[in-house]
Amino acid sequence: MDSTVSKSKFRAKALEYFRRVEETGEAIVVTGRGRPVLEIVPYRGAKNNPRARLRGSVLRYVRPTEPVGKASRESPK
Repeated sequence: MDSTVSKSKFRAKALEYFRRVEETGEAIVVTGRGRPVLEIVPYRGAKNNPRARLRGSVLRYVRPTEPVGKASRESPK
């Protein structure tokens, strides 16, 4: 099977294409009038995506040009 399929062929055999993605892990690109319109990929979950784990962890970034942890490097008085 090809990794690209037209909308009309996808519509007729959607479950078959879903099973293929599940079994092989390969993505399938669905085209409309010869142009890619969407990609069917296997679900990998947020735990595998490091950016998803960090999302929302920076609450405020006040001085972006100053070094991080500057206060911790100063000598104690």
